[in-house]
Amino acid sequence: MTTEYNSSPVKTRELHDHHFDSTIWNDFVFRNDDNYHLCQVLHDLDAADCRAACFQWRSEFAGREDVALAGTACAGQGVKLSTLPAQTHRRIIKTHLPLDALVYSPEAKYIYIARDGRDVVWSMYNHHANANQLWYDLLNDTPGRVGPPIAPPPADIRDYWRDWMDRDGHPFWPFWENVRTWWQYRHLPNCLFVHFNNLKHDAPDEMRRIARFLDIPIDESRWDAIVEYCSFDWMKKNAAQSVPLGGAYWDGGAEVFIHKGVNGRWKDVLSVEESAEYEARAVRELGRECAHWLATGQSL
Repeated sequence: MTTEYNSSPVKTRELHDHHFDSTIWNDFVFRNDDNYHLCQVLHDLDAADCRAACFQWRSEFAGREDVALAGTACAGQGVKLSTLPAQTHRRIIKTHLPLDALVYSPEAKYIYIARDGRDVVWSMYNHHANANQLWYDLLNDTPGRVGPPIAPPPADIRDYWRDWMDRDGHPFWPFWENVRTWWQYRHLPNCLFVHFNNLKHDAPDEMRRIARFLDIPIDESRWDAIVEYCSFDWMKKNAAQSVPLGGAYWDGGAEVFIHKGVNGRWKDVLSVEESAEYEARAVRELGRECAHWLATGQSL
């Protein structure tokens, strides 16, 4: 069950595993125009710029993932942090951390993007099942890893689902606490909640909502092009230019990483009882209001 807070978030713990090193935030220096999460609307890139600058301007991960996006395998904390102060444009920073393991700044703007946990599992399984040895080497052999290495997934996605449910987000990171820690601060003026369903249903409307939140004026003469470059079809077609190291971490390349971009694939696999189990768990973990938003993108 979630709890409402009126004060600002405070970092209360560190989180470490094969994907996370939350200590990287402890020395991070914020700017008053930092954003968590958006590139195309912010920088108004054309197609050539999107391809040429995707690694420079794509969201920087503050955690182990930024090693991949920076293209510098096994980089230490100093290397990771050094890429952000060097950026002269309005910075975009991405993290999968729960809010209580993240240093919060009232000057930054936060965009929390979520989707139904069942869709999360199906998306993660695609990434995990198609990962090659380079991916495992990067995550498991990077100096400073805390905890056990990540292992290959089971062949049956239902077994993967069962592990995820029984071990809260296994093998990546705890799912329910991540949603809870952000949801309880959803009313902060510098936090915006965006749902995958709404992006799929009406991307232009959601993009305008995000632009308003970030105080970004829209050049209407370029709006159609901006929407196109944010579309799933465009990203799939240009996957090699928008995926870490051009998709080198996945068998089948970048097109495997940008997979289907649809919801509900679990409906063909999970039984009615299994889905009901998930839905009841969501209410217990998150409360009725948050569980409903997570499933639908709509308020009660």
